[in-house]
Amino acid sequence: MEQTTINNKFLIALSQFSKFGPASLRKIKNFFSDWEAGFNADKTDLVRAGLNEKTAEEFVIFRSAINPDALLADMDKEGVQALSLADPEYPALLREIYDPPALLYYRGHWPAPERHGLAVVGTRKFTPYGRQATEQLAGDLARCGFVIVSGLALGIDAIAHEAALRAGTATLAVLGSGLSRSAIYPSANRYLADRIAAEGGAVISEFPLRAEPLRHHFPQRNRVIAGLCLATLVIEAGEKSGALITARQALEQNRDVFAVPGPIFSPASIGPNMLIKQGGMPVTSAQDIITALDLKQITAYIDNKKIMPQTAEEKILLPLLSYEPVHIDDLTRQSGLAAAIVAATLMVMEMKGLAKNCGGLKFVAGR
Repeated sequence: MEQTTINNKFLIALSQFSKFGPASLRKIKNFFSDWEAGFNADKTDLVRAGLNEKTAEEFVIFRSAINPDALLADMDKEGVQALSLADPEYPALLREIYDPPALLYYRGHWPAPERHGLAVVGTRKFTPYGRQATEQLAGDLARCGFVIVSGLALGIDAIAHEAALRAGTATLAVLGSGLSRSAIYPSANRYLADRIAAEGGAVISEFPLRAEPLRHHFPQRNRVIAGLCLATLVIEAGEKSGALITARQALEQNRDVFAVPGPIFSPASIGPNMLIKQGGMPVTSAQDIITALDLKQITAYIDNKKIMPQTAEEKILLPLLSYEPVHIDDLTRQSGLAAAIVAATLMVMEMKGLAKNCGGLKFVAGR
């Protein structure tokens, strides 16, 4: 999707004022003939449009420092474009929510509109179980045709994006900061953001190009994650996790919520287990989600257990691997192969994506 920002120049300029959220911008759009008229309006007309008098006065003062053409040049330098609600390319599902962003900034490329978005979210403090579940489910769902949508946060979010990229598919990252490279948050995931934009996906924000990652931005960001998607999948979340905010917003948007059940003694499983008790659908495989959503166009689910081994040793070891970690000594004993052959074969299987080393010389099926 390529959308010139020139038509949205004055909307972009208006969006620089932090007190103009979707509701305020909607009032401006409904009252004035176009965004340019709204941007140049005096305090009296802004109040007549429905804005608070103090807010209108502050904007008139703030406006003197805004150069709309310089904003476009800055966006162009950063490779960032923008879509407004009036643009036909604006995501259809997001348009349906109660308070869709008046403007979406993005870097990269939007996936084809017929591809379904699925939010995969969770805690920053993940467990090995959470990592394995995310890699498996997000990877399988991406290979089935879903666009994995998450928030680029450390932990489950980043693992979900990486799983989609490994599957060779586009993924969308919705940020609580601006999209200039210096503003990307968390900074540790700037390289991941670059990969997402370069490999067919997009990094998205409703906040101005250089906006800082303020605390109140993230609940706003979460409603966009949920709004872009048919459903939200929660994988590991503490009792007060932001992932639960995303799940609640998905429910408010009349979207499905799925959760991966976890050990009852794990703090990271409190959130998904609670969602399941409250009516969220438990998920143990990608097929569970495909069946629940009844998406006939992708029911040709990719069954990765049908991977064909290419050597005699792989033929012996592959059936011994599942999604439960197994120690290399147990694989050696069960296979009857020499320890050196098992180690060498597992190394090759890792490179092919048929096996994965979980650490501690324990292995699981790779795909």
